[in-house]
Amino acid sequence: MLYALFLGSSTSPPVGRGSSAPDFALPSVDSDRPIVLSDLRGRVVLVNFWATWCKPCEDEMPAMDRLYRELHPAGFDLLAISVGEDASVVRRFRDRLGVTFPVLLDSDKRVAAAWQTFAFPESLLVDRDGTVLERYVGPREWDAPAYVDRIRRLLDGESQ
Repeated sequence: MLYALFLGSSTSPPVGRGSSAPDFALPSVDSDRPIVLSDLRGRVVLVNFWATWCKPCEDEMPAMDRLYRELHPAGFDLLAISVGEDASVVRRFRDRLGVTFPVLLDSDKRVAAAWQTFAFPESLLVDRDGTVLERYVGPREWDAPAYVDRIRRLLDGESQ
C-alpha cells in the first residue's frame, strides 16, 4: 500500500480509538465561513487529511464522493482537509475531480497537528458523540461494502 508520509511535530501518540475528536473551525475552498466539527454532533463524520500532490489521496477521492453522495442524506458527513496548501490549487484539484463533499483548508497545518496526523491520506471515523472510532492510514476504497455497512450501522444507532 502506498501513501505519503507527513511528519508532525508532536511527540504524543496519535488521536485514536476512544479519543474525543479535537474540535476545529476551518474555511472551505468555497467560503471563508468556517465549518466547525462540533456543529456536526449528531452526525457520523469521516475526517480525511490529504494533499493535492499525494497520488493515493487523489485515487481514493472518487470512492469517497460515492460514499458521501449515498450516505449524506442519512446523517453522514465527510470533511476532506487539505493540509498546507493554497486555496486556488486545492479548488482546481477539487473541480478537476468533481467531488461534492466539503473540502477544507488547513493552510497553517494546525488542525493536522492537533489530530496528530502522520501520513497522507489519513482518515478518522467519528461517531455522533464526537468520539473517534477508527483511524485509517493509507487509501481506502470507501464505497466498498465493508465501509458502507459500518457507517450505515452507526447511522442506524448501532455501536461500533
